[in-house]
Amino acid sequence: MQKRHLLQAGLATASALSAIAALAALPLAAQAAVSAEEAAKLKTTLTPMGAEKAGNKEGTIPPWEGGLTKAPAGYKNGDPRPDPFPNDKPVLTINAKNMDQHAAKLSDGVKALMKKYPDFRIEVYPTRRTAAAPQYVYDNTFRNATRAKLVDNGQGIEGAFGGIPFPIPKDGYEAILNHRLAWKGVNWTTPLRVWVMTADGKRSMASGGTQTFRNVYYDPDVKPESFDGYYTLGKFAVSEPGSKAGEAILAHDGLNASAPRGLWQYLVGQRRVRKAPSVGYDTPDAVTSGIGLFDEAFNLFGPIDKHELKLVGKKEMYIPYNNNRAASAKVADLVTPKTLNPGLVRWELHRVWEVEATLAAGKRHVAAKRKYYIDEDSWQIILFDGWDAKGELWRTNFTLTLTAPDIPAVIGNLFWGGYDLQTGAYYLNMATNELPVQVKVLPTLPRSFFSPEELANESTR
Repeated sequence: MQKRHLLQAGLATASALSAIAALAALPLAAQAAVSAEEAAKLKTTLTPMGAEKAGNKEGTIPPWEGGLTKAPAGYKNGDPRPDPFPNDKPVLTINAKNMDQHAAKLSDGVKALMKKYPDFRIEVYPTRRTAAAPQYVYDNTFRNATRAKLVDNGQGIEGAFGGIPFPIPKDGYEAILNHRLAWKGVNWTTPLRVWVMTADGKRSMASGGTQTFRNVYYDPDVKPESFDGYYTLGKFAVSEPGSKAGEAILAHDGLNASAPRGLWQYLVGQRRVRKAPSVGYDTPDAVTSGIGLFDEAFNLFGPIDKHELKLVGKKEMYIPYNNNRAASAKVADLVTPKTLNPGLVRWELHRVWEVEATLAAGKRHVAAKRKYYIDEDSWQIILFDGWDAKGELWRTNFTLTLTAPDIPAVIGNLFWGGYDLQTGAYYLNMATNELPVQVKVLPTLPRSFFSPEELANESTR
C-alpha cells in the first residue's frame, strides 16, 4: 500500500512538473509587455525602439545617435540609394583560417559557408547604426510598450498600433512579432528580379516583376479605432520570364485571429484568381525555383505555429548591414558561383536578439529547428539558420539591409536570399540591381488595389 501511494505521488509530481514545463514554453498571452517604469527606459537608456542606446565597452559598437534621417543631396524618389559611407574601409576580414578566433560572433550558417568554401570570407566594416523612424513611430512604440499583449497562443497581438509592439521583449514570440511589425515605411513599390545560382555555377533569373506594399499598421492617417487588423497588404506581379508573365500573388496579413490571413494567386494557365493556402510554411517557393521555402520569404512569411519560440538573449554578432553598395552592383559581379561576391557585401558588428525555434509537438515542418538573429535597432531578422529532421545544418538565410534615409528606415525585407548548404545552390531575391528604379515611395494606395477582384482585372488585361 505504501509503495502504491509513493508511486501515485511520484506520478502526480511528474505530471505536475510536465504541466509546469509545458506552461513555461507558452507565451505570456494575457500579460502586458512591461510596466510603466520599465517603459520609461525608452526615453533614457534605450532608443525609442528598444535597443541599447549606448555602445559596447570595446567601442566597436558605437552609441545610437538618431540614425540616418537625411536623404543625400539631389536624391529623387525611386533612385538607387547611394552608399552612405563610400570612404569606409574593412577593419577585419574573417575566413576559414581565422574564423575560430571570432566564432562567438558568427552564426552557424556563416561558419558552415567558410568550411564549405575556403575562399568565402566576410569583410567587416565600421559599425554604423543607421536605423531610424519618424517621431510618430517612436511615440506609438512608447504607448505600445504598456498596452500590447500576445493573444492566440502567441500567434497574434492586441493593443498595438503604429509602432514596435514589444520594444522590451520578454519571450521569443514577442521578439518575432516585432520583426513582423518592423518599421520599413508605409507605401512603396519596387521592381525586382530573383537570381538563382546552381551548384555547378550557372546563374539564371528565376522570376522578375513588381512588388508593392501598403503597411496599413503604420499609416499616420489611419486611426487605431478604424484599423481593421490587417497590418500589411502585398502584391507581387510577375512580368518575366515569359513562361511566368502574368502570374501574381496577393497577401493580406492580420494581427490576430480576428483578421485571418488572406492569400490569393493568379496562374496564367488557369486564367482565374484562386485562394492559395499552399503559399506558406515549408512549401517550396516557386519564385526562387524551389530553392527557398515560402515561410523563408522576407525572412519570415506566414504563420509561426509550427515551432515553439524561445528567446535565447542578446549577443554581439557580425551581420550584413548598410549594403547600398551591393544593391547597386552589376548582377554578374555580385551573384557569383558558390556565394555572393564577398568583396561587395558589407558586414558590421551589431547586437542582435537570438530566437530559437524548435518543432512543436505534433507538428510537421522540414526545418526541425531554426535560429533567428534580429537586429536590435531595426527589429528585423538579418540572419537565420535552419536544421533538418536529422539535426544537420541545412539552410542559412540572409538579408542585405538597404539604408533609406529618405523614408527614413533600414529596410530588411528587400534584397534577401538563402543558401542550401547541402546542395550548394543559392538565390538572391528582390534584387533591384541594374534596374532604373529601386524602392519608390508611393502616396496612400486604395484598399481596392490589393483586392482579389483587381488582381483578376490586372491579370486579364
